[in-house]
Amino acid sequence: MWAVIFWLLVWEIAARWVDNSIFLASPLAALKRLSQLVGQADFWQSVLFSVGHILLGFVLSAVLGIALAALSYRFRIVRELLSPVTATVKSVPVASFVILVLLWLPSRQLSIVISVLIGFPVIYSNVLTGLDSTDPKLIEMAKVFRIPFWKQLRAIYLYEVLPFLHTGLSVAIGLCWKSGVAAEVIGVPKGSIGEKLYQSKIYLETADLFCWTLVIVLLSIGCEKLLKILLRLIERRAAACWKR
Repeated sequence: MWAVIFWLLVWEIAARWVDNSIFLASPLAALKRLSQLVGQADFWQSVLFSVGHILLGFVLSAVLGIALAALSYRFRIVRELLSPVTATVKSVPVASFVILVLLWLPSRQLSIVISVLIGFPVIYSNVLTGLDSTDPKLIEMAKVFRIPFWKQLRAIYLYEVLPFLHTGLSVAIGLCWKSGVAAEVIGVPKGSIGEKLYQSKIYLETADLFCWTLVIVLLSIGCEKLLKILLRLIERRAAACWKR
């Protein structure tokens, strides 16, 4: 908390030194503007729009990443086919994907698709690494004792992969928020946080820019915290299953 207060003071001093709200709004001005926006229905509509679309993209990227990682672990041909795809997605700028997607889809679906594209390779790579690191002796033992596959999945694979999945999901959700909002700023879908950021640039409303940036940061941190709580619950159940 002291570090947060320190940087807020630095921000306030810098804003007073610049003495121009267009170039640098003070933290007090941003918070005042936030308190005004919170009381407006349009604010919550924009928040719900972006949260819904970005989280949907994140969930789809998680499902796709986990499913394709499992297939790549089982079939080498799938791994080889996906290798150049994941490498390309990781290296291509978000703006290039945004422009390409806008040629095919309406801007309202943009943040969903971009979140899937950016989150998928991170989750896929982490889950595949976790599967590759699974102890082969445990798998061999399960085969010798003829343990059903669904029990192997729960007691061996899930337990081994969870730490890697935890890391992948935590990184991916932050990237989904960054790329999703960036896509909204470029595509400007009506009723989104990205549209509000774009308008703050057009009308030189720097306080609004900082205000919406703060909202994005808080939403991203909140989603990440909730995700970690959910993953801890899953890890505890996996650990209990392993002990049994």
